[in-house]
Amino acid sequence: MAEPVRYELEDGLAWLVIDRPEARNAINRAVAEGLWAGFRRFEADPDAAVLVLTGAGDAFCAGADLKEMAALGLTVPPRDMTPNLGRNLQVTKPVIAAVNGPAVGGGFLLAQMCDLCVAASSARFGITEARWGRGAPWAAPLPWLIPPRVAMELLLTGEPIDAHRAYEVGLVNRVVPDAELRGEAGRLARRIAGNAPLSVRAAKAMVHASAGQDLDHAVEEGWRLFQPVYLSEDAQEGPRAFVEKRPPVWKGR
Repeated sequence: MAEPVRYELEDGLAWLVIDRPEARNAINRAVAEGLWAGFRRFEADPDAAVLVLTGAGDAFCAGADLKEMAALGLTVPPRDMTPNLGRNLQVTKPVIAAVNGPAVGGGFLLAQMCDLCVAASSARFGITEARWGRGAPWAAPLPWLIPPRVAMELLLTGEPIDAHRAYEVGLVNRVVPDAELRGEAGRLARRIAGNAPLSVRAAKAMVHASAGQDLDHAVEEGWRLFQPVYLSEDAQEGPRAFVEKRPPVWKGR
């Protein structure tokens, strides 16, 4: 039986693919465990600078597997499944969502917890939990990403928005034709992977740490996170490479 989540390494980029196209990549126990293992592998992989998360077939992820939930009589989901999966998949290196179709419920959660998002024209983002009597506590950080009234509409109506609307409200970084999604996500990932890894990780940490804080606290947090970057070997390598007119050779230390 094929693995429900595939980890592929390609030129310094990790591709994590949810591979249940027959179920529109819905999250069951096996997918949750595969995502956990894939993110842990990426975090520990010295050859992978950026991870791209996507789905097989014509859907990104249809959310939690309601058939499995009904069979199990599931009440509050375990902490390693939706709605807590996004928190458990946090890593220090950058993650890009390549949304190739519907991202609904737990699928929206996965797109939300990624650092950047590239969407195919066919992508749809929806929080349908109110339609099925389920909860969406994972959507609490959504007003950090989009205007609160847009988040309210998504939560209360259960109606999805398309890729272009998601781009308008700031949920998506780029929208491309379906056939160009993998290439565009790869280009964005390679651009990030070519930068100094310590600077990239500190920048990601700073954005998350300073969101919602007052300006003074945010600035202090930025200085705290970037001090080790300034003191690193890479911080000397960058200017040296500029002077010597050559690409920098990053060591990550």
